Amino acid sequence: MRPLDAGQVSLRIYPHPLPARACVEEMCAQARLAEQAGFAGLMTAEHHGGFPGYVPNPMQLAGFLLAATERLWAGPCPLLLPLRPWTHVVEEAAWLAARHPGRVAVGLAVGGLAQDFELADLDFAQAGARFREAAPHVIAALRGETASPLAEDPAVGACAEAPVPVVVAAQGPVGARRAARWGVGVLYDSLQTVERMAEVSRAHVEAGGSGARIAIRRVWIGPPPSESVAAQMDFYRGYASETAKAHWGEGQELVGGRNGADLAERLLDLARAGGCDAFNLRLHLRGVEPTAIREQIARLGEETLPLLARELPRI
Repeated sequence: MRPLDAGQVSLRIYPHPLPARACVEEMCAQARLAEQAGFAGLMTAEHHGGFPGYVPNPMQLAGFLLAATERLWAGPCPLLLPLRPWTHVVEEAAWLAARHPGRVAVGLAVGGLAQDFELADLDFAQAGARFREAAPHVIAALRGETASPLAEDPAVGACAEAPVPVVVAAQGPVGARRAARWGVGVLYDSLQTVERMAEVSRAHVEAGGSGARIAIRRVWIGPPPSESVAAQMDFYRGYASETAKAHWGEGQELVGGRNGADLAERLLDLARAGGCDAFNLRLHLRGVEPTAIREQIARLGEETLPLLARELPRI
């Protein structure tokens, strides 16, 4: 299977509040555990200015994780495309794929935090327009379909024979239809209601969309760390846009299970109801120590991923 294919389960890797060097070491250790557990891939995400729980260069972090592992794919997912020249995104992704053939993926998003744009001396109000202009160029170039001088780059040229898979973040039907026109899959919001995901999925399918429809959910096996869940949700509410929050629902902050099999069934029910055919799972919660995250990765590998691997492709 290629990166970002339907039927796959990936894991989001987050930085912990540790000194930078120790933080990178911990993320690489979690990546190795995720590979042992059977995850298909790893996603990294972007915010700037020391924003808690994020890194400023998700492409670079994906490179760290790929170097620390042997088989699974990794990629910036999402990368905030309006913050940088699209040609640079293509070159960086293509050269990363040259070093790790068949193991690189890219997810593109507009970005929803004004601070990120202020630090780049960009107008936040222009983010959507910049994204819509740049995204189809990135998608085409990573398929090997671009013009000179970018086409003269040897790594970019190699994408014609070995394309780098791409998805785009879609919070509504308009974004899903746009992704369908571009010929890519979609990545949903972690707090969207199942009904909203189903609406977005229908739009993607009816527009002739190809590629995976990836649901994001924070998960936990066993008694959940309730205080940390509440703190994480308070953090999200403090900066998310009103548009995003309009489609959040109660009870979406965590999918828990008494055991791994119970969690798998809950996730499969969500996929069926939401029209999704792949998952990106998150474990990070404010105040939860790395040791607890490691334990959860191992339990997911033992108890949950085998059931998802068997049943998810049938949805």
